[in-house]
Parts: sequence; C-alpha cells; structure tokens
Amino acid sequence: MGYAQLVIGPAGSGKSTYCSSLYQHCETLERSIHIVNLDPAAENFNYPVAMDIRELISLDDVMEELGFGPNGGLSYRMEHLEENLDEWLAEELDNYLDDDYLVFDCPGQIELFSHVAMLRNFVEHLNRKNFNVCGVYWLDSQFITDVTKFVSGCMASLSAMVQLELPHVNILSKMDLVTNKRDVENYLDPEPRFLLSELNEWMAPWFKKLNKSSIEEVVEYSMVSLIPLDLRKESSIQYALAQIGNCIQYGEDADVKIRDFDADNDDDA
Repeated sequence: MGYAQLVIGPAGSGKSTYCSSLYQHCETLERSIHIVNLDPAAENFNYPVAMDIRELISLDDVMEELGFGPNGGLSYRMEHLEENLDEWLAEELDNYLDDDYLVFDCPGQIELFSHVAMLRNFVEHLNRKNFNVCGVYWLDSQFITDVTKFVSGCMASLSAMVQLELPHVNILSKMDLVTNKRDVENYLDPEPRFLLSELNEWMAPWFKKLNKSSIEEVVEYSMVSLIPLDLRKESSIQYALAQIGNCIQYGEDADVKIRDFDADNDDDA
C-alpha cells in the first residue's frame, strides 16, 4: 500500500513552500518522500521533482497553438492529464514501491478542487493503485483577519472536502508572518456565539439566519478545524505530518519491534 498527500488550496497560500520544507524535514530524518509537480505553470523548485506534469504537455505550447490564456491553458492540461491517467500516470506510479510516500503539489486554481471532476477522478485512480490519500487544504493565515474571511475560507475548504471525498487536514499557513497571534487564536478554537455575534455585526440584518447556519456548520458541527503551521519550527512540521499520517494510516502496518532481553540479566535479577 502506498501513501499520498494531495496538497491543495488557493494560489499563494504556501503549498510549494510546504513541499520544499517537508522534503528537507524528511531528508533530515532519513525518511523517504517523493514530491510530484501537478502545476503546469510552475518553473522553479526547491526540491527534487519525482514526477512532473510538464513532461506530459507544455503549457506554453497549449497557449501558443490553441490561443488559450493561462487559466484556459491550465484547464486544458489538467483535462489532458485526466485523459492519460491510465497511460502516463500509471506508468509513472509503477516506478514506486508499495510503501512509498508521494506528495502531489497541485495548482492553485480553486475550481480544480471545488467543482471540476478532474482531481476527483485523479484521486480515484490513486485509490485503484492502492494508495491511501489525504487532502491537505491550505489557508493563508494572513487571510484570516476577520470572521467573514474565516467563514469564507472554511466554506471553500468544506467544498473541497465534499468534492474530493477524502480524509482531510486543513492547514493554516504562514504562521511565522503573523504579528499578533491572538487574532488568529480566536479562530483555532472558535466560540460559536462569539463568531455569530461578530458576523451579525458585519452583515446586514436579513442575513442573520444564513449567518447562524454557516456558524453551526463550520464550528458547532466541527466540520472544519485548522492546524497552524510554522515552517521555521521542526516540531510544527512534525505535528502536521503526524496528523496527516493518522488520516492515511501511515506506519500502522509496520512490524512491531520487540526487544530481546539478556538472559544473564534476568538471572541476576
């Protein structure tokens, strides 16, 4: 059985930086991990690329030959990847062993994981290849400045959860850039009545019923929770990695190590 992270979230939320830091962290621990680039517009990498979608089709060629813009070219390339799941991707995955750990660095176009079926079909293909997959959704901590943006970000994450139907971990990124940690802490363990009161102050009176339903779904039903991540701290990376590992059951099939006691010591006792 293989293991995989599907790193998703809005553009600029820190996905590629996380992949780079995760690779360095695992390299220090002498733990094998493989980073896969699924972003056809990416150019520079701070980690070794195990698989690269750009080998399948060039974004520049698509834009030049078909006259597409950047977003149209990206959509075309992702559709082309979907058409080649049983060929290019299957052939690439055959290069990895059953217990290998892959991290897929995805593009930041939100439609790919909110309502377009491509990534869902991609996940189903990984499942057929016997991979346990976890969706890792990224939300920029700089974005969480008030309750309206918090609810908006949680709804976007919830949309991805529903669309992909995966075990899901939500990461609050760029915590090292937060100047006032208390502003963010209010949203890590939120109080529903406080959020609802604050939301009602921001919104027009006729949105009160919608506000109440939104807060109930996000907070009271615990549909979305956020893990703060500071890439400067190894302990923070390790904690996030452990939470993801729990979702994909990483290491649960490992043999239990039993220590053999020295018979002489037993006799002395």
